[in-house]
Amino acid sequence: MRRRHLTAAGAALAIAALPALAQPWPALGPDAAVLFRHADAPGTGDPPQFRLGDCGTQRNLGERGRAQAQELGARFRARGVTVGQVLSSQWCRTLDTAELAFPGRVQPAPVFNSFFNEDAAQSARQTAAARAVLAAWRGPGVLVVVTHQVNITALTGVFPASGEGIVVRAAPGGALEVVGRLPP
Repeated sequence: MRRRHLTAAGAALAIAALPALAQPWPALGPDAAVLFRHADAPGTGDPPQFRLGDCGTQRNLGERGRAQAQELGARFRARGVTVGQVLSSQWCRTLDTAELAFPGRVQPAPVFNSFFNEDAAQSARQTAAARAVLAAWRGPGVLVVVTHQVNITALTGVFPASGEGIVVRAAPGGALEVVGRLPP
């Protein structure tokens, strides 16, 4: 009896230490995609001298963001979620989030690059192309995409927090259905 009590107490402590694991997740079947906003990167937007491929000119993950990204991958592994493919915007903060969460699995995908400073026509074209990638996904495993708030909001209507995941599935007609959220 005493041993069982200690084991239960230990389990309760472990769950309390990892509150994100204690929260229910939506079903992540082979047709699901998870759109993650990059982990915490202090500030807003990018500096005026921003250059794609030069992390020294970009807003990057902070210490909190790096830990957040590592935890994201640990949560997938702890739940036994099979990841089929990991796509990322080419911004350093998205690539770093994806690589820290899913080491060695990341493929840059320009269709998920930020369009924060782009015109409406470019944003619409890019959103349509991203929607087509997501709607075509059929596994095996879950498609993980690390991108930006503006992209996720354009695709889903949801304004995610840094490090938050929005779970989507293809709906009839090429639309995306939001089926859940994964807290940061």
